[in-house]
Amino acid sequence: MSLPVTDTVADAEIRQVDTLIIGSGFAGLGAAIRLSQAGKDFLVLERASEVGGTWRDNTYPGAACDVPSNLYSYSFALNPGWTRSFSPQPEIQEYIRSVADRYDVRRRTVFECDVQTARWNAATHRWDVATTRGKYSAKVVISAVGALCEPSLPDIEGISGFEGEIFHSARWNHDADLAGKRVAVIGTGASAIQIVPAIAGTVGHLDVYQRTAPWILPRFDREYTAPERFAFRFIPGFQRLSRALQYTARETQVVGLAKAQAFMKPLELAARIQVRRQIRDKELRRKVTPNYGIGCKRMLISNNYYPALDRPNVDLVTDGIARVTPRGIVTKDGTEREVDAIVVATGFHVTDSPTFAGIFGKEGRSLAEVFDETGMRGYKGSSVAGFPNLFFLVGPNTGLGHTSMVYMIESQLEYVVDAIRTIDRNRIGTVEVREDVQDEYNRDLQRAMRSSVWNNGGCASWYLDKHGNNTTLWPGFTFEFRRITRRFDLEAYRSVAESDLPAESDLPVATDRPAQERTSREAAVR
Repeated sequence: MSLPVTDTVADAEIRQVDTLIIGSGFAGLGAAIRLSQAGKDFLVLERASEVGGTWRDNTYPGAACDVPSNLYSYSFALNPGWTRSFSPQPEIQEYIRSVADRYDVRRRTVFECDVQTARWNAATHRWDVATTRGKYSAKVVISAVGALCEPSLPDIEGISGFEGEIFHSARWNHDADLAGKRVAVIGTGASAIQIVPAIAGTVGHLDVYQRTAPWILPRFDREYTAPERFAFRFIPGFQRLSRALQYTARETQVVGLAKAQAFMKPLELAARIQVRRQIRDKELRRKVTPNYGIGCKRMLISNNYYPALDRPNVDLVTDGIARVTPRGIVTKDGTEREVDAIVVATGFHVTDSPTFAGIFGKEGRSLAEVFDETGMRGYKGSSVAGFPNLFFLVGPNTGLGHTSMVYMIESQLEYVVDAIRTIDRNRIGTVEVREDVQDEYNRDLQRAMRSSVWNNGGCASWYLDKHGNNTTLWPGFTFEFRRITRRFDLEAYRSVAESDLPAESDLPVATDRPAQERTSREAAVR
């Protein structure tokens, strides 16, 4: 589906739709499929020209998934065509495209449509959504933007004045020829440990800048055999059995991550053995060995990262970066290393996503303002008090450190689609999670975090917000999350029937007071 492009958003005709889905990665695509199956009116807004989300954007050398292939797919659309036990990026992106085609989602997607703002309109009881391709009015908005979509750039003195090639790992410049060049990679997270081995053999020299050493486990990756691929495709239940076994094995890690850290010792031993086997230099071993509990930060998997660091043309730099010059990087000990290109592999905005600044609730406050004050809090990762008829996929405290996010996404889809069915069936005008319910839910979450390695492992991570709360991860078994999201619990929400919503003429006259002081329609209804 396409719309005529207008010169300005203000000139665009406002298009009415029941539900707007923002984003077309795994979450947004899943929402579109489920709403289509439920016979609901919806439209997907996608800022890029193709579906795929994270797997469309991250095309850096070596990009691959760290979750087994059979787990990293929709339960309703298994992929018998995986070639490896851990899928590379091109295969995952092709899978997502194929699912979009199979369920005819593109027809109801507006591509190259960047959402600028979404504002709750107290007069119409709908969301006013301004985009680069026109204006929309929606009864319900589903944010499927995802947590790993907005690259986080380091705040380093002089970095904007660097004269060589510089780009983020999630915006890889494929026109940049790194062969034989002096290259710096800033960061040692999940992307960096894939990039470093992929380019170490072709660049002239590689400096890897490490702030904190990650725990790295063996990657049990292999090609699927011809009999396995035959069984996936033609033997009923074989792939689902493989998926179930992988799910169960991964779920056992929750005991060590969230309940009792002592159960993480076998994984720590495996990681330490890998360091000793793959790195000969004792000083380098010391540098790459973490000084915090395994699992406190995201655990990574790789068989070739340590050997890449051990190459003669690769240096691991652990002195902090002081500044960037036009031709190189200066560390805090005063050493300057000249480079031709810098790859920034410093992750993403998760708890402070720039997208939060463009979503305005019933009191006129942005989601960014609310989260800045209280932390990134929600209810079942799907709703936030003060933002009626707005649902999130991969929202607060839905992240995982051990298994597939697609499982969590499908759990949330069940909840959100049931919410929309409930709204339609009962002719509800607005629903908003009660603040007391949200507060109690988050108290329980943070209480559950107290025994977790994320809070007690001795590290600083992006899992924690500035308030010191873990607002990113789910602190339990994923089947527990699925249980609490199996149905939409209307009793946890403040709802107003369509027939009870006041007409626009009944609303108080607007004043010049600040937006957060104005009386919203929802407040008037209460």
